[in-house]
Amino acid sequence: MIEIHRLKKHFGNLEVLNNIEFHVKKGEVITIIGSSGSGKSTLLRCINLLENPDSGEILYHGKDILKGNININHHRTKVGMVFQSFNLFQNKTVLENCMIGQTKILKRSKEEAKEKAMFYLKKVGMEQFANCSSTQLSGGQKQRVAIARALCMDPEVLLFDEPTSALDPEMVGGILDVMKQLADEGLTMIVVTHEMGFAKEVSDRVVFMDKGVIAEEGTPEQIFINPTQERTKEFLHRYLSKSL
Repeated sequence: MIEIHRLKKHFGNLEVLNNIEFHVKKGEVITIIGSSGSGKSTLLRCINLLENPDSGEILYHGKDILKGNININHHRTKVGMVFQSFNLFQNKTVLENCMIGQTKILKRSKEEAKEKAMFYLKKVGMEQFANCSSTQLSGGQKQRVAIARALCMDPEVLLFDEPTSALDPEMVGGILDVMKQLADEGLTMIVVTHEMGFAKEVSDRVVFMDKGVIAEEGTPEQIFINPTQERTKEFLHRYLSKSL
């Protein structure tokens, strides 16, 4: 579904992505782990065209989205994104947040958009808050609405950029449960996360990034139990030691 070749990205003199080679198959759940500043979020933002790479290819169903006249809004309906900071419209209700993209971009009727929105709000346990302002919600509730909003656009792939990092610890489990359910239903997902338990349990493949490169990738068993690269071993030892 997605193929990335020789992808490079700089911010000024800082090399953030260096010759990234990466692919995603339909139905796969891929988690990307690594230290802050390793390029994880930038990679997601390039796939979603929120950042423009300096060079390389991003093929979506075989077509390079970095060339030609790509309709960015249409691409983002198919390759949706859930942000760590929720990015809800504060001047709109929960229901309106889930309808606006459908009516503006997908040109659905208000009736159809409302039906779809309520379906996904119910799926994430937020239907009773449909008419509330997004400013009245807790962080965990906002993230559930953000996931519902993304699902309303019928994405083929959903990108999650550290979706639990801005949440209180007691809120994290509920969001991870929603994501596990989506994975079980076969949604293609790429998840940047520091939740190692989630990565072990749900991933088909784990990618470890370090200093702008993919240092190692493999099954959860390969990465967490038998990593081959010293940097992977150091990261996991340091991270798992901190979480004890």
